Formats: sequence, C-alpha cells, structure tokens
Amino acid sequence: MDTTVKLTILADAAKYDASCSSSGSKRTNSKTGLGNVNGTGICHSYTPDGRCISLLKILFTNHCVYDCQYCINRVSSDTPRAQFTIDEVVDLTVNLYKRNYIEGLFLSSGVIRNGDYTMDLLTEVARRLREDHQFNGYIHLKAVVGATPEAVADAGRYADRLSANIELPTQPDLNQLAPEKSHRQTHQTMAAIKTRLDESRGGSSLAPGSAGGHAATRMPPRSPKRSHPPRFAPAGQSTQMIVGATPTPDADILGTATSLYSTHCLKRVYYTAYSPIPFAASNLPHERPPLLREHRLYQADWLLRFYGFTLPELTSAALPDRNLDLEIDPKLAWALAHRAFFPLDLNRAPREALLRVPGLGVRTVHRILSARRHRTLAINDLKRLGCALNRAKPFLKTTGSPNPDAHLLDRLDLRQRLAPKTEPKKSRVDPQLDLFANRQRVVAAATSALTGEV
Repeated sequence: MDTTVKLTILADAAKYDASCSSSGSKRTNSKTGLGNVNGTGICHSYTPDGRCISLLKILFTNHCVYDCQYCINRVSSDTPRAQFTIDEVVDLTVNLYKRNYIEGLFLSSGVIRNGDYTMDLLTEVARRLREDHQFNGYIHLKAVVGATPEAVADAGRYADRLSANIELPTQPDLNQLAPEKSHRQTHQTMAAIKTRLDESRGGSSLAPGSAGGHAATRMPPRSPKRSHPPRFAPAGQSTQMIVGATPTPDADILGTATSLYSTHCLKRVYYTAYSPIPFAASNLPHERPPLLREHRLYQADWLLRFYGFTLPELTSAALPDRNLDLEIDPKLAWALAHRAFFPLDLNRAPREALLRVPGLGVRTVHRILSARRHRTLAINDLKRLGCALNRAKPFLKTTGSPNPDAHLLDRLDLRQRLAPKTEPKKSRVDPQLDLFANRQRVVAAATSALTGEV
C-alpha cells in the first residue's frame, strides 16, 4: 500500500485518541541535531484546553487483537486496515519537521500480537529518531497496556510523554463494552511508569567504589559522586476516558480521575465524548453526548487540580442524576449552593477563598493579591485585572467602596442572571475540532514530502 494512503487511513484513525499534549518537557538541541522542545510547549498553536495541534498524530497500525465495542478499529470491524513500517514513520516525521509542518510526533497503535511486540515497534521508531537522526523534537508514545515494565521503561528513554488509556471510567463499564481489558492492567502500566519517573527525578546512587570496603579504611572518605539516573519521559504521563458510551455519571468519572491523579501523579486526564461508529452494537448510544458535558468535566477537573475544590464539594452541587449542570459551570453551581460563604472582602479574603469566587481565575487572584499590597482595591478595579466582572460582583464586597450588585446575592433569580445567554463558542466546547482540523493539511504536506516537492 502506498505510504500516503496509509497516512490517510492511520491519521484519521488516530483522531479518536485525544490524550496528546506537548508541554512539560525540555530538550536542548546540539549543532548537529534536529529540533528542540521548550518547557511550555513545542509550538504556538494550542487548543482551548492546552493541547498542541502541530503534532504528526498517527497510528502505527489500526489492526488490533481486541474487540472493544466502542472502537472503530476493533478486530470485528470492517474498516480499511493499514500498517506503517518503522522506516516510513521515521521518514515522515523527519521530512515534515524539516518543512516546518510539524513540531513533534504523537504515535499510538492498535495492539498486534501482544503488548510487548506493539510497544517495541513504537519504541524502535522513537529510538531511530533520537539516535539515528538526532531528533530532539517532541515525541509522545502510547504506553501499551499489558506490556511488561521493561518494555515500557525502554519507551520512556526516548519519549517525552507516555500515555496509558484507562478507556472507560469504571471496571463494570469495561466488562460491558471491552471485557478483554481491565483497569487492573492499566493501573499496573501506570504504576510502572510512575516508578520510573520517580527514579528519574529523585534517585541518585553512589559511584562504584566511592565508599565502603577496605578502600575506606586506607584513605579519608570522599564526597560521594552522584550519578544521574537515566532520563525518562520528562513530560510525565497522561490518560484518556471516553464519556457517554455508558450511563456512568460525571461524579464517578471525576472520582476515577481524582484517584488516578493521586495514585499515579498523572499530568492530565483527557475526557472524550463518545463518538458513534458505524454498525455499532445495540447497547451503545446512537447519538453523541452533548459536547458541553465534556467541557464541564474539564472545568471541574481544573477546579480539583488548581482551585482547591474537593470532589464531594463539586458532586454535592451536581444534579440529582449526579451529572454536572450543563447550564452553568461547576464553580458557579457551587457558589450558588453556598451563598452563606459570600460576600468576600476583596482586600482581606485569603487566596483560597478568592479562588472560589465565580469569574476569578488563578492568574486574576494572583494579580489581586499583588495589587492590594500597595493600595486598597475597589470593585471596578477588577476589570483591569482580567476578571469576569459581571459574574464576580455579586460575591464580593469592599470596605468604603459601595458595590451596587451586592444585593443580588440574595435574589432568587441570581442563577438566571449569571447563566450564559448562549452556549460557549464551538471551538471552546469541542476542542477536538481545532485539534483535527489540520489533518488534511498534514496529509497533503506528507504527500509533497514523499514525492520530493517543496
């Protein structure tokens, strides 16, 4: 099969895997090397939830031994199949990078033969890029669940980030739609990655012969020499959960995510609304769940990680079906349910309390804390500090400066006043649209690269 045909098939098949990100790694290039990665990301174009869209995002193959009912690439599907060679992926990555079409590689794959065999193929691609072509651009590899810790360790030597997908929020969900898979195996793979990450970041060992034995009795002890552990996936690990393929509520989805963050120190959990596939099983939804649900999960995820909220606080403000409210964001839902906590004094409230005010983000709170060291702030000063003023005003007060919206906190129609009049913009509701919009451009670019055209 022609390489460009393979690229068309395998780039399209990769769009269902959203767990790609480019931040958190740093690689310094040499004079003879190719590419580099800085600490904030590999290029300037990001989707609204922080993902970079300038990666060559492909599957090594869409052949798979598993029969997951929600997956277009399941073994029983009649989708067109293709498989790259290692040389083809390496050549595509290098040529596209040289033409400035991409800044890195996201490489996933269906599972062929077994986990170790598939993991070794992906690792060999990364190894050749790093060692044969001195490629220092960003590389994200899929950590194949079921591969041995040794195979995963080899992959982390060359990748910037690894991701082992949890697939569905709970084990009963997997039992229903993917009985060949288990959360236990996924946790084992994540634990193996975390162990290597801990060793890479904090481990050190004494140089051989530096202390102990008879040599220590014949000469004064020397300061132990530290040998740095091997570099391993400096951007950490991430995972992905499919939302809406089963009736599992948002409270359980966020519970699984919270457990993954605390247990395996994940950098990100990606939430992907289930996309209906042709000839799907009868127990799968026929329509895609609201993309706004995916958006609310990301908002709740941010509140848990950066704003000091706890899972019970967010789920207590959820709807009776234990799903997040689609009409208003989770922080506003919590604030409306806890009006006694407000109003907060803008000039005296601590950081932890200000982060709970609707309309105040982490950066805005930091600016408030910095500005109020030098002067007393009024409500109208918030607009210059980047605040969503209309949402924040009912929940704040100041000494000596009247707040004309302070009375709104007790109004029964406050929810209607603060709820968005329209849905968020399409690009914010569905970040994957931006992520995959460049697929045809990359395919066309690859065609030019393969034919030698510039």
